[in-house]
Amino acid sequence: MARSPFLEMVRSEIRLRGYSLRTEKTYIHWIKRYIFFHNKQHPAAMGAKEVKSFLSHLANHGNVAINTQKTALNALAFLYNQILQQPLGDLGFQHATRQKSLPCVLSPGEVQAILHQLEGKYRVIFSILYGSGLRISECLRLRVKDIDFSRSCLTVHDSKGHKDRQTLLSSSLFPDLRTLIEQAVDLQQQDNLEGTGPSLPYALDRKYPNAFREPAWMFIFPSTGLCIHPFSHKRCRHHLHESVPRKVLRKATREAGILHKRVNCHTFRHSLATHLLQNGRDIRTVQELLGHKDVSTTQIYTHVVGQHYAGTTSPLDQLTL
Repeated sequence: MARSPFLEMVRSEIRLRGYSLRTEKTYIHWIKRYIFFHNKQHPAAMGAKEVKSFLSHLANHGNVAINTQKTALNALAFLYNQILQQPLGDLGFQHATRQKSLPCVLSPGEVQAILHQLEGKYRVIFSILYGSGLRISECLRLRVKDIDFSRSCLTVHDSKGHKDRQTLLSSSLFPDLRTLIEQAVDLQQQDNLEGTGPSLPYALDRKYPNAFREPAWMFIFPSTGLCIHPFSHKRCRHHLHESVPRKVLRKATREAGILHKRVNCHTFRHSLATHLLQNGRDIRTVQELLGHKDVSTTQIYTHVVGQHYAGTTSPLDQLTL
């Protein structure tokens, strides 16, 4: 199927600005939907009126979540403000509202019950999500160079908001991590014999042509097969896809007998933050470990703990019933 020259131009502009592949796919998706909604009119021939009409349709007829509306707006604002140089200005658009929801949190016993149902690399993955507070994408992108056994920490590169951060690494994971690293490096050496290796960020393969042979750049959780890099179009080995541990988690949660909670990969990050606060850690420390830009994002966990009013307890606890 022939690709749209216009969308390919948009794709090139997104890559030129260093946006992630996930952002690229999302923006292209919403720009394409916008164009089809208006009967394939060229975006340059439309403007704020058509954008508002599309967003209103999503809100009133699509029943999409508020974050979905925001993503669609961001994509179209990028298209008009950055590429077409036709600023949208104030659309006067009101986002749909939603009730503020609290994150699902597991107890320490429930975390342990799930981990006991996991084996090998999957137990390590979810142990890192809980023990280090990583997002699933951050965990799967970990490379050998990101692990510092001597300081019991790991480094997350180019995280949400294009930020790097260091966080905790449990010493209980050292033996399993060393084994996984050995296996990953062995796989890298096999790939090297065929002239390929791990996928590399940005233009690193041009700056350092032999970087794919260096163990430091190997993914700790590599995919089982090779693929074509979307930017360089070279054969390479990417990290494990996020859908794989998600499937494993669903099975482990059922086998652990946890049927009353909606558990996903992010639940382990929520649980870490909550348990740290319960154990008396200050909120600024938790904010730094999780990589939150604003402490207000971290404050949601004080509500989960149930002691967000300066440790105040219910007077009912003082009664003898």
